[in-house]
Amino acid sequence: MKLDGKVAIITGGGSGIGRATSLLFSKEGAKVVISDINEESGASVQKEIQELGHEAIFVKTDVSKADDIKALIDRTISRFGRIDILYNNAGIPQEFKLIEDIDENFVDRIIDVNIKGPFLGSKYAVPIMKEQKNGVILFTSSMTGVRPMPGTNLYATTKGAEVTMAKALAIELAPYNIRVNALCPVAVDSPMLPSFITNKDKEAGKKELMNKFPLGRLVTPEEVASAALYLASDESQMITGTALQLDGGRGI
Repeated sequence: MKLDGKVAIITGGGSGIGRATSLLFSKEGAKVVISDINEESGASVQKEIQELGHEAIFVKTDVSKADDIKALIDRTISRFGRIDILYNNAGIPQEFKLIEDIDENFVDRIIDVNIKGPFLGSKYAVPIMKEQKNGVILFTSSMTGVRPMPGTNLYATTKGAEVTMAKALAIELAPYNIRVNALCPVAVDSPMLPSFITNKDKEAGKKELMNKFPLGRLVTPEEVASAALYLASDESQMITGTALQLDGGRGI
């Protein structure tokens, strides 16, 4: 097992990429802390993991609130005594809109979740990892953070910030044997997908979106989870500061 005995916090762990990663990490031997703002979905993933015979806890968390993140870290340490992996996965999407059509209140919300959230997670997990002299921090960014598309302006900005945060922390934390990387998938077949489809006919819009990628399909949550597993495992000990593109060829 690639994560035998490791302790992993996964924010946004109740659905999509977070759910797939929680299940895969637990299968690979990790003790998983599922963090999600949605209590029902988070508890459901916890139950699913436990029914498979693995160890997991759920902590309801609004990643934009420092007190919630502190409680998440404290609960993890109280239960498992360490943090080996922090996966800053929680995020919110943006409907395809021109910049002049975006509501100012939404600006604050997406920055709070997509930038402040991973900042807070890292801020409060890093001291633990420094004491351990090892750790892995991952970010779910996006291909829009590397190569934006029209109408993704604000979302792309937040996801680009996550790539930069990963690179900056990789340099800062390398002396402590803490590796930091970002994952940059194209459109993921997850509950967030409809937000990225402008066509009122969602199935037709889905096909239009897939046609933008040379491989002609969407990324699955399980594929992102597999990439996260590689970056979290000892198999990638020489990889830090990378933005791994799961792009179906879009970046070519």
